[in-house]
Amino acid sequence: MAAYSLEKIRNIGISAHIDSGKTTLSERILFYTGKIHAIHEVKGKDGVGAVMDSMDLEREKGITIQSAATFCEWKDININLIDTPGHVDFTVEVERSLRVLDGAIMVLCGVSGVQSQSITVDRQMKRYNVPRLAFINKLDRAGANPFRVIQAMRDKLFLNATAVQIPIGLEDQHLGEVDLIRMKAMYFEGDNGENIREVEIPAELKALADEKRAEMISRLADVDDKIGEKFLMEEPISEAELVAGLRRATIALKFVPVFMGSAFKNKGVQPLLDGVAALLPSPTDVPNEGLDQNKGEQKVAIPSDPTAPLVALAFKLEDGRYGQLTYMRVYSGSVKKGDMIFNIAAGDKKIKIPRIVRMHSSVMVDVEEARAGDICAFFGVECASGDTFTDGKQRITMTSMFIPNAVISLAVTPKDKAAAQSFSKALNRFTKEDPTLRVWRDEESAETIMSGMGELHLEIYIERMKREYNCEVIAGKPQVAFRETISAATPFNYTHKKQSGGSGQFAKVQGQMEPIVPLNLEAPYEFVDDVVGGTIPREYIPSCDKGFQEQLKKGMLIGAPVVGVRMRLEDGQYHDVDSSDIAFRIAAQAAIRECYMNAKPTILEPLMKLETQAPEEFQGSVMGQVNQRRGVIQNTSNNLGYVTIDALVPLVEMFGYSTDLRSATQGKGEFSMEFAEYAAVPRNVQEEMVKKYQEKRAKENK
Repeated sequence: MAAYSLEKIRNIGISAHIDSGKTTLSERILFYTGKIHAIHEVKGKDGVGAVMDSMDLEREKGITIQSAATFCEWKDININLIDTPGHVDFTVEVERSLRVLDGAIMVLCGVSGVQSQSITVDRQMKRYNVPRLAFINKLDRAGANPFRVIQAMRDKLFLNATAVQIPIGLEDQHLGEVDLIRMKAMYFEGDNGENIREVEIPAELKALADEKRAEMISRLADVDDKIGEKFLMEEPISEAELVAGLRRATIALKFVPVFMGSAFKNKGVQPLLDGVAALLPSPTDVPNEGLDQNKGEQKVAIPSDPTAPLVALAFKLEDGRYGQLTYMRVYSGSVKKGDMIFNIAAGDKKIKIPRIVRMHSSVMVDVEEARAGDICAFFGVECASGDTFTDGKQRITMTSMFIPNAVISLAVTPKDKAAAQSFSKALNRFTKEDPTLRVWRDEESAETIMSGMGELHLEIYIERMKREYNCEVIAGKPQVAFRETISAATPFNYTHKKQSGGSGQFAKVQGQMEPIVPLNLEAPYEFVDDVVGGTIPREYIPSCDKGFQEQLKKGMLIGAPVVGVRMRLEDGQYHDVDSSDIAFRIAAQAAIRECYMNAKPTILEPLMKLETQAPEEFQGSVMGQVNQRRGVIQNTSNNLGYVTIDALVPLVEMFGYSTDLRSATQGKGEFSMEFAEYAAVPRNVQEEMVKKYQEKRAKENK
């Protein structure tokens, strides 16, 4: 592969709400950049399916499950492109892609506009400070209105979003776009829109084009000093100055240029590629930081320089036909086939690189070297997702990505005992590939529990076990990830004494159990050491902390993990001979058991953000269904004969919702759902759950 100058590289991702046309757009980008020579649709009748959906399951369901990487060239720019899933169950694919990308294209539907998953994607882009362009797609559809979508981006996403194009006609009259930077009209002709005819702006659109161009310059002047100065002085702004201003403001995350078109009808994709080249950052425009392990995790800048020492991040693992494939973003330095690299996260483990490839969806292209700014895949690199590699000259790790908590669990067992080995192999591989899939063994019921982001997430993995490992799985009833917490502070004072000939056990702990307000699930437990005067020797303080944590793994209401608890250890007593590490651990555990019920414990359940769309005539029955499921409706909006209902609904009530919705709306209803927060269950529901748990325990103890 030719070595590109870093300024000519763009590492971008395509993200959006499910069904906004991300994969269709990726397919058109590959076609116009000459990477593929025929266009296939996501749910095409030719049975081929989109190139970027390489899994059979993706082609069957018409959805993207795994992020797919490819590379292409547009004019003199080399683009590394990652197409990400839109479905919230596969949100980790978006997280890990955005973690390593320099820029992104946010795709929005010209009819539906900003949807629930668009808000999630926006939050993810902000989390990793990723500059983005927006592409309003599907302008050929009935009811498309790009200016309403731009207003929604400003109102719901709080983005300084402004059109850099306006459409020439909408719905079945959509013929092309007007470029507001160059003030030219573009018509897309030929079988696949490959020929662009540029002409003067039609007379009927001239006034709108002037108005929208003035709006673009005015909003840009608010966030860019150079353009602002010229704007105030009323000096003319040249095309080059305008592009430079748009680029500066986009990279500074102060502006979102909005492009438009219809990927399906082959309109507006080439100007979007021009926008990627002109407005999104190259690797040198994005500051990267690492943590120096030799200097107590001090933050250090990582230069985007192929001659600097190597720093690379493994962001995705895939088990292919030829063994594990590790996708890496090279931030600094370069690595050649046969080089030695060191895994800093695994204690500087030394690994030799046998093969480096660039991925075009599932097709591999061998390369000799990966340099700063490249996204490549390496064979023979055993590691976990999120590990950092260097050439041994420095010990630097990159900051890790955000991994959301699992909200739903299934008990799974192989149907055939002979398939047990394949079953554990599959689970091993999937948990390595996907950090949001967690597998653990419930000691009480002796079951293997698989936890994930939603029903579809677990369903896909069960289906993959069957297809890829020939292992049929019996899945139990879905279990929701309940939590327990406390709502009142309560003191504890417990003495553990045990004497049975020889040395005994003695430990006394005293302090306060307090709720953490507000509840933070990322830091669900705190330990405060307020012991003074040596009443508990220093070496036994960690034993108390350990004992508290062990006891909080299972609450006393329904046996769920306890979160939002601060254990404050204030006093205690010890015995020179009889006190020990184990004695203080037992005392700490018993102290919680004794005071837990006085702390007014409550059960927390995951609430889901539900967005349901259905024809208006079914509005009553859809709202009725949401209410029946203990849902709280937050917003309803009507648009072109369709109603959109936003609600917060407990996950435990959502099983079987898709079937009920389809039957209530003659198959026309759609919904998307994502985790919102944990909230206390109503008192009557809590009493019922506690009663059931106690009955189950009584049965087990018989």
